Amino acid sequence: MKLWGGRFTKTTDELASSFNSSIKFDYKLYKYDILGSIAHAKMLGKCGIIPLHEAELIQDALKNILENIESGIIKLNGHAGDILAYEDIHSFIESILVSRIGDVGKKLHTARSRNDQVALDTRMFVKDAINEIKSLLASLGSCLVKLAENNLDTILPGYTHLQRAQPVTLAHHAMAYFQMFRRDIERLSDCYKRVDVMPLGSGALAGTTYPIDREMVAKELGFSSISENSLDAVSDRDYIMELLSCLSIIMMHLSRYCEELVLWSSHEFGFIEMDDSFSTGSSIMPQKKNPDIAELVRGKTGRVYGSLAAVLTMMKALPLAYNKDMQEDKEALFDAIDTVKACLQVFTGMLSTIKIHGERMYNAARGGFTNATDVADYLVKKGIAFRDAHEITGKIVLYCIKTGKTLEDLTIDEFKIFSPIIQEDIYDEINLEKCVSGRNIPGGPSRGSVIASIAKAREFLEQIK
Repeated sequence: MKLWGGRFTKTTDELASSFNSSIKFDYKLYKYDILGSIAHAKMLGKCGIIPLHEAELIQDALKNILENIESGIIKLNGHAGDILAYEDIHSFIESILVSRIGDVGKKLHTARSRNDQVALDTRMFVKDAINEIKSLLASLGSCLVKLAENNLDTILPGYTHLQRAQPVTLAHHAMAYFQMFRRDIERLSDCYKRVDVMPLGSGALAGTTYPIDREMVAKELGFSSISENSLDAVSDRDYIMELLSCLSIIMMHLSRYCEELVLWSSHEFGFIEMDDSFSTGSSIMPQKKNPDIAELVRGKTGRVYGSLAAVLTMMKALPLAYNKDMQEDKEALFDAIDTVKACLQVFTGMLSTIKIHGERMYNAARGGFTNATDVADYLVKKGIAFRDAHEITGKIVLYCIKTGKTLEDLTIDEFKIFSPIIQEDIYDEINLEKCVSGRNIPGGPSRGSVIASIAKAREFLEQIK
């Protein structure tokens, strides 16, 4: 069944019909298409555009169709023949409606077009997807908070340029990623505001002459506002591109974390061990335990980036208003949402089961001159200008490298070779625990600072429930 055809004298070429059809993927919108139609029918009856009893008949039939789909009585992979015979989910639902209540069902499409109908369906779908992804991000956030709470005193080297830099705690490191995912939640919340606009009533592009009540439909469907321009409403896909941008950033954050976990689980680092339930083996090398889940999440980042690039490119030269090109938004959108949801779920499970090798982390921090900055700070506190202190410390480190020693290994006499003002208290200053605890500014790695950060994180998570 097609929702058009009166002016055509030929049937659509079979290959062209298949090429034109979107039912293979837009079936995912069935619930939103039906809910939107129920609200539309209710409005048509209230406004006297169709008789009230007919509007109620249409609503009841649509509710029954939704129940039948949800229960499996109506199968989206085939009903009244092959579902692929239908052009899109709109024609599929309407054909079932008409088959059940006759010509009254044909009145449902009064005062609307597929252009504003699909814009409505997609916005409703995206609103739900945003809430689901925010919930998954919140679960990941809770996992990170728990990881931080359990590792307040687990010291490891912080890195710049992938070179050991300064000592931090695993808790501080975990909370760095919490901040990333917190921003992702905030971005999604902001994106939601622009998705939460009801386009129905815009028609194909120029609205309608029927006395419809758009505000009523918006209220019925839980939208906070209605679109202000009918041309824009049916041709706008900004909200999809914005969501895909948010999803791409989420995947970038996941990928960064996965990269670190892959490195940390290697023999060279040995900071963590992946749980067997989130690892795989080799078909030829029996000793292997591969971090495939982390690697696959990292790999799927490019897939989501591709969805964003595809929609941006698709939209870049389209004149107002609707163009068939826009049908290409859905596969990219659906795939990106499904990918992000799957990655968040599996990543959270993986992270919650890793085994921490705290001793390896501590020894790495101890062996990489991560306390060199604290030597320079010690000299500054003794009255030496920082630039001079920096140079002196650099020479001390060079001496350690040549002699195969750490800073802690040096005797006080060796320290005094480089500066006579260095006293025994230098050892307290370069103690790794002191190096971390001394950085007790807000946002720093000290125990107190991280505990304060965790408290704020828990407060944030409570607010988004």
